[in-house]
Amino acid sequence: MTWCAQVLTLYPEMFPGPLGLSLAGKAQEAGIWRLDLLDIRGFARDKHRTVDDTPAGGGPGMVMKADVVAAAIDAGREKIDLPLLVMTPRGRPLTQERVAALAQGPGVAILCGRFEGIDQRVIDARGGEEVCVGDIVLSGGEIAGMALIDAAVRLLPGVMGDGQSAIEESFTNGILEYPHYTRPQTWEGHDIPPVLLSGHHGEIETWRRQQAEQATKERRPDLWARRNAKTNET
Repeated sequence: MTWCAQVLTLYPEMFPGPLGLSLAGKAQEAGIWRLDLLDIRGFARDKHRTVDDTPAGGGPGMVMKADVVAAAIDAGREKIDLPLLVMTPRGRPLTQERVAALAQGPGVAILCGRFEGIDQRVIDARGGEEVCVGDIVLSGGEIAGMALIDAAVRLLPGVMGDGQSAIEESFTNGILEYPHYTRPQTWEGHDIPPVLLSGHHGEIETWRRQQAEQATKERRPDLWARRNAKTNET
């Protein structure tokens, strides 16, 4: 079964965008995954195709309407029933572990918010999982959705040429990845670390592990603490 990325958005013209290039684009051409776009505005019921309204309780901006969004979700589920993820800065952080789980399933439905957000009632009623891609606020969920799709697609069988690449990446083992180098051996007075040229695979592996652990301690102490907690549990 082809992995499906179903995207519910007010701006379907933004897709496939970068997803049509490089690994994701080649995988789409090969039929490894497919993109299913639903224009939320097409489910508005009035002649003006209204998709938003003023926030209850007052405040700035507009809120996407529950009835319109629900109609789009229901139409998507009639085509294929997929886990619904809502891209929002108030969601739980999206992790490599969660992405890997999604890549092993039939696909994912991604609801892209706009304006001040989406009526919470439709998120709750349709079982949406709220996730975010970082402690930043974007103009909408489309770019975050693209990041999620790209992260999942590259894990699908046949997309990456070397399966070992995914095993040694950042977050896969709870730590960041080690630094990389390539020729020329000396560049602007900076040399490739000698151990990488030694040919001693055991020493290289030890060096890479030490570098990965050090980077994690310095840059992501939260990841390091979480990894240590899991180690202590076992």
